[in-house]
Amino acid sequence: MIGYHASHEQFSPQELLTFAKAAGAAGFSSLMSSDHLAPWSERQGQSGFSWAWLGAAMQSVDLPFGSLAIPTDGRYHPALVAQAAATLSLMFPGRFRWIAAGSGEAMNELPIGRAWPDKQERNDRLREGVDLIRRLWRGETVSKTDGYIHADRLRVWSLPESPPLIYGAALSEETAHWMGSWADGLITARKPPEAMRNLIRAFHDGGGRGKPLVLQFQLSWAPSRQEALEHAWDQWRCCALTSEQLADLEHPADFDAATAHLSLEEFDADICVSADKNDHIAWIGEYKDMGFSEIYLHNRGRNQLEFVRFFGEHVLPKLR
Repeated sequence: MIGYHASHEQFSPQELLTFAKAAGAAGFSSLMSSDHLAPWSERQGQSGFSWAWLGAAMQSVDLPFGSLAIPTDGRYHPALVAQAAATLSLMFPGRFRWIAAGSGEAMNELPIGRAWPDKQERNDRLREGVDLIRRLWRGETVSKTDGYIHADRLRVWSLPESPPLIYGAALSEETAHWMGSWADGLITARKPPEAMRNLIRAFHDGGGRGKPLVLQFQLSWAPSRQEALEHAWDQWRCCALTSEQLADLEHPADFDAATAHLSLEEFDADICVSADKNDHIAWIGEYKDMGFSEIYLHNRGRNQLEFVRFFGEHVLPKLR
């Protein structure tokens, strides 16, 4: 599957619905939704509620969907994620295919008054949350007072015959290795090829061999390379930060300050930027050959409709 990534941080829900419809018409085979309370930059300036949007988008576009989810009892109790995903699965049988469970970011947890624990506790909370979701999807009534996440005779009453898969969202080799034993698959963001092979190897070594691999592929396309680079630099300088910075910075202004020094030339190495369809075909094909069964294209500029139309006409047919 070559899918389209819907970025709630960058566009309003209405705009994203237009882009999703265009992606379906252009030949993209699936859609993926982000899930944020705040954008990565004040220049992006949006952050719609993904679960509400998914209902409208899945009614409007007859394609498979997946979504990020943070079931750690911060912004979302795992029961809310279980209930939301079960409802979408019931309403659109076989089309809400997966949630990508991650440990979250401070920018989405601290504003609602939650503490921001260290990485080990965040991982423990994530694993507890995933285990609870799976029990609820099996129809169990759960009472739980141990660990971090509590429940009292908790049950999700409306359940699909086949619940979504739960992929582990990992950016580091350590996290990928840890997720290999319990996640149904791996979802990650594009890294340089050798770093990506190492991350896949870590997931396999941790128990994930044979499980699906899903990639969010960051790129920037425009009619000229300079324009494409400027689009990405303006909107997504945060992708030059480390995974620790992405997790721990607390406000969009903090991300802007941390990347204010970054020049166009320095940023150029961190993202696949080109106006040439053949460059994008080659880059995406290389990651496809690594074993990714689903690749979601995330164009970093604001020129989404032009990107969707161009890739639908010139790139997607070659990748098939």
